[in-house]
Formats: sequence, C-alpha cells, structure tokens
Amino acid sequence: MVRTANNILQHELIGLEVEVFKDKNTYNNGIKGKVVDETMNSLLIKMNGIKRISKKNTVFKFKLNGEAVKVEGESLISRPEDRIKKLKKRKW
Repeated sequence: MVRTANNILQHELIGLEVEVFKDKNTYNNGIKGKVVDETMNSLLIKMNGIKRISKKNTVFKFKLNGEAVKVEGESLISRPEDRIKKLKKRKW
C-alpha cells in the first residue's frame, strides 16, 4: 500500500521528512529534519543533532510525495506498532 495523505497514520513514519508546524513549546516551531525513531510519546528528528519532540500538543507537517501533510500529534500517541494495527481496516 502506498503512503498517501489519507492513510499516513497506517504507515511507518521513520524516514519521512518532517517539520514541527506548531508546538506548545514555541522553541520547537520550525524544526525540520528526518524522522529517525518514534516512541509512544515522541518523535526523534535528525537535523544537526537529534531532537526529541513530544507528540502531545504538537502539529507536524510531513513531506509525502511532494506535498505537505499536517498531522495532529495526538493522533500519533501510541506505540507505533499498535497505531498501525489499530487503524487497519477489516476486510470481511
């Protein structure tokens, strides 16, 4: 399945280009880089170094197929493997 704006939550985020669009901590706004790891409550973004950004109270903008996709951090809060399983559509 190809990653699109409609199904981005069902896929792995590691390796995607990301920008912190809006964060409760205003110092994090505008941080750009590549997602190198994901935990239950944070994304690790590689820029000059590695920066850990909380998913809570944050809006991320992922670069996907040449377009920007905004994702609310609250929709990402869970273990990555559980998020992917939970959102898969049942086929029966």
